Amino acid sequence: MEEDYTKEEILSDTIPGEPVPRGRKQKEIPRSRRKGTPRQAVPRRRERRERGGFPLAAVFMALVIGVMSGLGGGYYLWGWERLNTVDLKAVEVPDWVEQDFIRKNIFSRPDVGRSQVNNIVIHYVANPGSTAAENRDYFDSLADQDPEAGGTSASSHFVVGLEGEVIQCIPVDEIAYANAPRNDDTISIEVCHPDDSGQFNEASYDSAVRLSAWLCRQLKLDSGDLLRHYDINGKQCPKYYVEHEEAWKQFKSDVDQAIREL
Repeated sequence: MEEDYTKEEILSDTIPGEPVPRGRKQKEIPRSRRKGTPRQAVPRRRERRERGGFPLAAVFMALVIGVMSGLGGGYYLWGWERLNTVDLKAVEVPDWVEQDFIRKNIFSRPDVGRSQVNNIVIHYVANPGSTAAENRDYFDSLADQDPEAGGTSASSHFVVGLEGEVIQCIPVDEIAYANAPRNDDTISIEVCHPDDSGQFNEASYDSAVRLSAWLCRQLKLDSGDLLRHYDINGKQCPKYYVEHEEAWKQFKSDVDQAIREL
């Protein structure tokens, strides 16, 4: 009975079981190719996975999460700046806001421009019973100080009065001296209050909520971007809303509702 040989075995000039000529190495026949031995079928794809392959779906998900984290959450997690998509010079205030800009000067309106706003900061005026106009005039009066002698620096973009009136003191595309060290990317709102507790009355509270909501909509922000002066540098301002955390949470919730109604 003749033996079955492969083409390679025939070309090798050697036959299994016979002596190999000197200087030539006999080719070993794989077990799976020897006559009478069945070939073991192992799916190649599964074998690769068992050897450490990585599912493509997992790779895809990792890429998606990485991109989302970098572009969407980078600002919050690592301090990256959010994309600037608002032209601050084009922001026009509604008719219920009175524009009465203070004079340009080194103490309260330094005429320093900026192109981006990341937060809105709430203050209390710390002068019980004072009006929005009186606080606006105080900021303007700082221009009369002697630049050589130095003096007080303070201002705000907006002041909300006891009767709900709103005065804009500085354009939103300029910095104000209110939120150091974050003057360069924040808007400040000073709110009048009737007594030493620092709690806003109903009229000033409602206008502060309305103004905050309008600014959020214009600047593509939300209530999560509202801060107290306290959150910037630890100052007890706005006093009542630092001492009463639940009142601050309610303020932000009311701004959320106002944004939805715009």
